[in-house]
Amino acid sequence: MKISDVQVIPFTVRRRGFHNAELRPATDTLQTVTRVITDQGAEGYYFGGAGHGDQVGLHAADRHLLTGRIRDLVAGHDPFDREKFWRWLWVANLPEHLISVLDNALWDLQGRALGVPVCKLAGGCRDRVRAYASTFPNLGPPDVYAQHAVACKRQGYRHYKIHPYYFWDPATGRADPGRPSHVEHDVAACRAVRDAVGPEMELSFDVWGTYRTYEEAVWVGRRLEELGFVWYEHPLNEYQVAAYEKLSAELAIPILAPEIAAGSLYTRAEWVRRGAADMSRIDVLRGGVTGCLKTAAVCEAFGVRLEIHMAGFGNLQVLGATSEDTCRYYERGLLAPGVDYETPEPYLEELCDPLDAGGYVRVPMHPGMGYRIDWDYIREHRIEGDGGST
Repeated sequence: MKISDVQVIPFTVRRRGFHNAELRPATDTLQTVTRVITDQGAEGYYFGGAGHGDQVGLHAADRHLLTGRIRDLVAGHDPFDREKFWRWLWVANLPEHLISVLDNALWDLQGRALGVPVCKLAGGCRDRVRAYASTFPNLGPPDVYAQHAVACKRQGYRHYKIHPYYFWDPATGRADPGRPSHVEHDVAACRAVRDAVGPEMELSFDVWGTYRTYEEAVWVGRRLEELGFVWYEHPLNEYQVAAYEKLSAELAIPILAPEIAAGSLYTRAEWVRRGAADMSRIDVLRGGVTGCLKTAAVCEAFGVRLEIHMAGFGNLQVLGATSEDTCRYYERGLLAPGVDYETPEPYLEELCDPLDAGGYVRVPMHPGMGYRIDWDYIREHRIEGDGGST
């Protein structure tokens, strides 16, 4: 079997967004499905690649690179040689998210060809994973976070993660450039949530690198320790690795990072070696399924927890192939009051990650990534021509 083509199909999906305490009107957004085709009829797919989870499509320049230079590198080769391609594409200094998209589609292809889910190809470990509710940032005043956390607890979640206030001033209700940080408001939201859900619900906190001083990060970390939070995620810019070393040594609360730093396995291995964070973080857009599994092995060897970043089929398949001892949670969301997370995307027949009453999600067990695709929807909403950016 040989790869004969790589295609990227752009299409539109109508979604309602949430931004700065407001549920936005529905608009058409860009989605893509990358399709790897072989000379024997086997195919593999990956949705998205440009943003959160697998929901944000690739724009024109990325599509051209995948269907041009990357296609030319892999065409004529065995689609099961993922490790070979992974090394070639890193050597070529190609964008990390495009290396990831191809890798993910190839895992899907082999799973479909053999009739097994990706988690089984990678060495199945579990069929369900603990989930936590992950919020949008800037939900509104602290009482909105508190009410939302209570609603999530009633739904079955046992863990709630707060994305607090950034690029939005909660005092004025207006967008801002991210400085100064709103540390007192952030802590007020955390206190309100803890008071509302009680001591038994696990809470975590992710400020997405927007604290720009070590002192801010320490001050908030101390408050999170008092409130019994289980981790403190990405408090500082991830280029400040020495500051993370210092912060991890200073605080008792576990520091979770790097979250979005480029470099896949290589960056995370260096952070582990330096003790720059207590826990590590990766997802399938930072090296693909292959990069995630390599990173999980490094973390397991060093006794470091690895929390998988973002929702989506690929990330859930990685969790199905790894132990809860190393990779404990699935990040479900992003969530906010009024956001419908329980309806499948219109191009899929099933929801990726339905939540059960005990706070777990099942790993999809259909072949490959687990997609059940509505190709009629994609054909009807396809963006024709070479553009496709919306």
